[in-house]
Order: sequence, then structure tokens, then C-alpha cells
Amino acid sequence: MRFLPVLKIGIPVVAVCLCLQGQNPPGKTPPGKDLPIDIKGLPPRSTAADYPDQAEAGKLTMAAEFHGHAVPTLQGNLTTEEYVSVEAAFFGPAGARAKLSYEDFSLRINGKKTVPALPYGAVLANVKDPEWVPPEPVVSKEHPNLVDREEEKAPKPSSSGLKTGGGQDQDPPPVIRVPLEVQRVLHQRVQKAALPEGDRALPVAGLIFFSYTGKIQKIRTIELLYSGAAGKATLTLEP
Repeated sequence: MRFLPVLKIGIPVVAVCLCLQGQNPPGKTPPGKDLPIDIKGLPPRSTAADYPDQAEAGKLTMAAEFHGHAVPTLQGNLTTEEYVSVEAAFFGPAGARAKLSYEDFSLRINGKKTVPALPYGAVLANVKDPEWVPPEPVVSKEHPNLVDREEEKAPKPSSSGLKTGGGQDQDPPPVIRVPLEVQRVLHQRVQKAALPEGDRALPVAGLIFFSYTGKIQKIRTIELLYSGAAGKATLTLEP
């Protein structure tokens, strides 16, 4: 009966091992699950003077930098064609806090057109990673000059004997689809870089987004307008 103590010790050990197998290692997420997101915005710079533009908002100092169609994140710059981003930061005395919301901001372009800020979710569908390289297209074995496509082709109408061009009909270029996993990572990067909302300890910084599809070169003047819990301020930004 000497094996009984061994069993008494072994059973708890096995139970512990099974429990550990059911747990996820710290910092890792099972495949198919969303990564944990802790929205903190961008790291604030040392002082407000480290930003190109500053203004007083009540007892606080607001600083900002216009990034155009770029979307700076901790992992590098992303781009968007339909929106522009402004990096905003708030500074105050030790222990100061501020209640923040994207709705407190608007952008005045060329002295007349004012656009309200948008939630970061509005830009997600238009964000791209300039460093992402699409996979090589798969060449059709039957037709080496054509590329296989995932989408189904619409049936072609019967020939009427009329020709609209001098050459043969050509298939449209293949549609490049960004994998869902790549899109998910891009969305998380934007979410983490966005200006944190709610009651926040200072200093704090993050991105604010505005709708703008024009060229940055056409912007002569640009102003960031703030009207929130801290007060009101207008920053003249550098295009």
C-alpha cells in the first residue's frame, strides 16, 4: 500500500497541470480571439513646447501637431486618403486631470470650412499600412497571362458581332483584399493611438481625426478649435 501516498500527491499535481493548460500564457491570446486593447493614446512629449503649436485652455495648456493624411502610431505611420489627423496633448500642474472627448474639437481649414472631429472608428475602413506588401497573385495554369481571382465573374453577354475596340477584351486587374488579420491589427493600432476619452490624468496625448479628402498642399491655414470642460482655445497649426 506504499503507492497510496504517491497517488495522493500525484492527483493534485495532475489537477494543477490541467488547470494551467486551460489558462493562456500572459501576454498571449488564443488564435481567433481579439488582442487585449488598453487605450492609452500616444505617449505625451516632455513638455508642451515640444509640440509645434500651443495655447492656453483655462488652467491647462493644450499643444498639437498636424499630421495631414498620416496616422502616427507606436508601430509606425499609417495613411488615410479621406481623413486627416491631429496629435493633441494636454498639460497641467501636478495632479491635474481633464475630461476629454473628441466632440470637443473641430478644425477650421482655410479660414472658412469648419469640420467636427470624428470618432476613431470612422477612419478604420480607410486606413492603410504603406509598408504592407500584398501577396503575389496566383497565375492561372491554363492561361499563364491571366491571374486567378477569388470573386466569381459575371456571365458575359453573347457576342453581337460589334466591336468597341481594336484589341481583345482584357480582364480587369485583380482585386487586392487585405487579410482580416492585417485589418484587425491596423484597427488596434489606430485605437491605441486615439486621444483617450473620459476623466484623465495629465499629461495625456493622442490623435483626433477629421474628414478631409483634399490635398494637403491646398491648405493655406488650419486652426484647431477646442471647447470642452477645461475651457476654450484656438491653435493655429502648421499645415
